[in-house]
Amino acid sequence: MAAVSLSDMSNLDKTHDPRRKSFVASANQAGSDFPIQNLPLGVFRRRGTQASFRVGVAIGNSILDFSKLGDLFGSFLRGAVEAAQSDRLNGLMARGGAECLALRHALSDLLDESSTQQEPVTRHLMKMSDAEMALPVNIGDFTDFYASIFHATNAGRLLRPENPLLPNYKHLPVAYHSRVSSIRVSGAPVHRPLGQLKGPDDILPRHGPSARLDYETELGVYIGTPSEVGYPVPIAEARHYIFGFSLLNDWSARDIQAWEYQPLGPFLAKNFATTVSPWVITASALEPFRTTAFAREDDAPPLLSYLVDPLDQQSGGYSITLETYIQSASMKQAGIAPHRLSSGSFADTYWTIAQMIAHHTSGGCNLVSGDLLGSGTVSGPIETNWGSLLELSFGGKRPIELPGGETRLFLEDGDEIAIKGYCHRPGAVRIGFGECRGVIAPAGVRKT
Repeated sequence: MAAVSLSDMSNLDKTHDPRRKSFVASANQAGSDFPIQNLPLGVFRRRGTQASFRVGVAIGNSILDFSKLGDLFGSFLRGAVEAAQSDRLNGLMARGGAECLALRHALSDLLDESSTQQEPVTRHLMKMSDAEMALPVNIGDFTDFYASIFHATNAGRLLRPENPLLPNYKHLPVAYHSRVSSIRVSGAPVHRPLGQLKGPDDILPRHGPSARLDYETELGVYIGTPSEVGYPVPIAEARHYIFGFSLLNDWSARDIQAWEYQPLGPFLAKNFATTVSPWVITASALEPFRTTAFAREDDAPPLLSYLVDPLDQQSGGYSITLETYIQSASMKQAGIAPHRLSSGSFADTYWTIAQMIAHHTSGGCNLVSGDLLGSGTVSGPIETNWGSLLELSFGGKRPIELPGGETRLFLEDGDEIAIKGYCHRPGAVRIGFGECRGVIAPAGVRKT
């Protein structure tokens, strides 16, 4: 994938200027996830209180409660600032791209090192370490795609060695409709699921806790602008429906999945837990990190016209690095740092987000503000890029060595998985996504 030249990006503006600094010193530190060029949105309250959650913006190691700064914004943004007093981002998301972009500009100016409003802004900054974060969006629907051809091929070899890549894969973005009620924000425990299990030598299935619990390293996409039921979103317009992005872990029980997935696909193997990061990186913040779409093979079948747009092929990809770390309970007790399992790039996904949206709506299904799309496991062409234990352990046949002498085929109780994401390229300031964490808890069996 070739990066798009910064000089060719018409959507770049002063908020992306790499020379811009903030008066919040931590935002200017090298390697900060949240410099002034980022300004992601999340929902927070002071830890240990029963105060209402409200919308804030991340800057360095602090959170700005900009809902308290209404007098510093113009009349055009009065509605956006009022929406920030909510306990979810949905009201702000639904206000549309122009207003959200204007809010980004206003926040960038307020936090700039030359701002004349430093004193009132500083009064409403809170250290992230003092904050409790909540699920940022009231999610109405969750669709999980299967956008990495490398993951699809790797998984297919384990499940269907004679036919690893199903014949429809290169024709359309494959997806399934997942469960919303079990989506949790980073840090919430993940209980090991129970389900029907049947090994290859078992005569009958049994019911019990999954022994092959896995993670999936994904990118989440939040819809801002709603679409109209019955009317497909043209691919050339699809990017305008995206509000922002987060990290996503679609936890998976591989033994339950192997028994139940035919004929209708995942059910209990996927619906028990999904974790998202607390910060939503706006689409505007990611403009400098656009790249070309994945280069399809010379012998790939031609795409139907509703999935093809020249601009999307030119700049519909995103260069986002996704890293996954594990820390077992024993490692944590011994003070051993988390071990990196993989590092991959979202630029390696076969389908663009615009293609996912165009296909999702092509039958007339409408999008709603707050809908969540998952990319599916982000895996690349080499082993160190693979985004799940299913792939890294070759289906549970090759142990993964951890620091301290432990090995893993799949996750054990007490293991913590942390996904991190960031973007960097010459001529632009590095921005990050924060972290998406979850610790495996024992199966939640109620006492009778």
